[in-house]
Amino acid sequence: MALVRKMLVKLMLTGKQKRFLRAMGTAIDPIMQIGKAGIGDAVIRQLDEVLEVRELVKVRVIANAPDETDEVAGQLSKAVQAEIVQIIGRNLLFYRRSEKKPIIELPG
Repeated sequence: MALVRKMLVKLMLTGKQKRFLRAMGTAIDPIMQIGKAGIGDAVIRQLDEVLEVRELVKVRVIANAPDETDEVAGQLSKAVQAEIVQIIGRNLLFYRRSEKKPIIELPG
């Protein structure tokens, strides 16, 4: 499964699609936190599973995390093949279309 995902071309969202997802993101709370332990295999696995179910996920980077917010966003995005929709302060918003059961219908 991981090999298939790595071989897929990264989805590039249009401005209209990002605006749509950012609007949806305002209504959700962060469901994951990156703390002083940083990004480990468990965090990546958990984010991968949550993205498959929800497609749009908000993550908070705690102040005592070892890496900067932008670095964490890039590492997580690459690890789970997700698009970074928005970074505000220490909150990150990721999107990845579900392979099994797509929920969010993006505007054209």
